[in-house]
Amino acid sequence: MSTARPLRRHLAYLDWLYNPFKSWDVTRVYDLLSTDVATENGLYLNLGYWTGEQTLDEACQALAALVAERAAIGPGDRVLDVGFGFADQDIFWLRTYAPDHIQGLNITASQVAVARGRVKDLGLEERIDLREGSATEMPLPSNSVDTVVALECAFHFKTRECFFEEAFRVLRPGGRLVTADIVPMPLSGDRRTRLKQRWSWGLVASKFAIPAENVYTRESYAEKLRARGFEDVEVASIRDRVYKPLHDYLSRHPETLDRLHPATRLPARLALGMSAESVYGGLDYVLSAASKPRLL
Repeated sequence: MSTARPLRRHLAYLDWLYNPFKSWDVTRVYDLLSTDVATENGLYLNLGYWTGEQTLDEACQALAALVAERAAIGPGDRVLDVGFGFADQDIFWLRTYAPDHIQGLNITASQVAVARGRVKDLGLEERIDLREGSATEMPLPSNSVDTVVALECAFHFKTRECFFEEAFRVLRPGGRLVTADIVPMPLSGDRRTRLKQRWSWGLVASKFAIPAENVYTRESYAEKLRARGFEDVEVASIRDRVYKPLHDYLSRHPETLDRLHPATRLPARLALGMSAESVYGGLDYVLSAASKPRLL
């Protein structure tokens, strides 16, 4: 039995990575990935924000800090974190920015179980409440939280627009929505570049369960936030601080890939043999912020 389980998991990885005829839903992808993460000390799943950080752990935490600061998380706040992964950012936010309470929603039960165990081990379960639940059907009353954050997960939601509607509903007047999110780049006028962009985006979208309804550029992203009632909308590309620095770091530290499941190491090393612009050419990375009007 102990031998059969790793073999089944290895075969599942191969099916996910190399079978072009099967699409996986998001919970199955993250159940498979489990805690096979590239970070050394934590279980962050994001790509990091790089402004001179020396390790992937530092860059992942820097992205969490960027989101928290853009959301102005602080004492007294009630924060809703959707798609919280293994709760690394929630633990960091509570310790660093001291909100009154953080509630998390995540549809992947295996992640919820691990994250709740980590929070309990730290004695933080009274202030970090992590539950299984959907970002598009939030089990929260209207006007109940000060901040909604989605750190590198909203591209999975079916759909992102439904998430925007739910975020608007649960936010108190004046509350903030902040996302760190992946969207496609505007297509280039150059045919060869355009083909690379489509390949790059298509690979990510197919393997990481991005619904077709979520495929639009940052300009449309801002329009959709406004259409759902948000004001003070800002959607800025931070891709230059995400993709190329990550690619450069992994190229300098290929041993980082040894922390991943063996089945993923070959495609990851093949990607490092290509330029960052080829691998990530079709991907934009945005930081968005928007507010619910104080007077409705």
